[in-house]
Amino acid sequence: MNPQGGFPQMDTEATVKQFKEFLSQYNRLTEMCFIDCAKDFTTRTVLKAENNCALNCLEKYLKMTQRISQRFQEYQLQQSEATTPVRNVSGT
Repeated sequence: MNPQGGFPQMDTEATVKQFKEFLSQYNRLTEMCFIDCAKDFTTRTVLKAENNCALNCLEKYLKMTQRISQRFQEYQLQQSEATTPVRNVSGT
């Protein structure tokens, strides 16, 4: 906290940036799944097929995002291990 009793400006800015990024990603996902799944505009109800399509779209996106994140972490670990100097077994 800063002397005025509030949170530091940088933390607030980072939080706002992160929230904007989340909203942008959410909007892209929503638009993508809507375009792929919403086909019948002649009724007020969501058809079962459209609902299933939207759920599958979301699930696939979340699994893909999780997998990419996992692979990125593995890559970062490999890179950090590759740049760490190898120590001599004898301790010199």
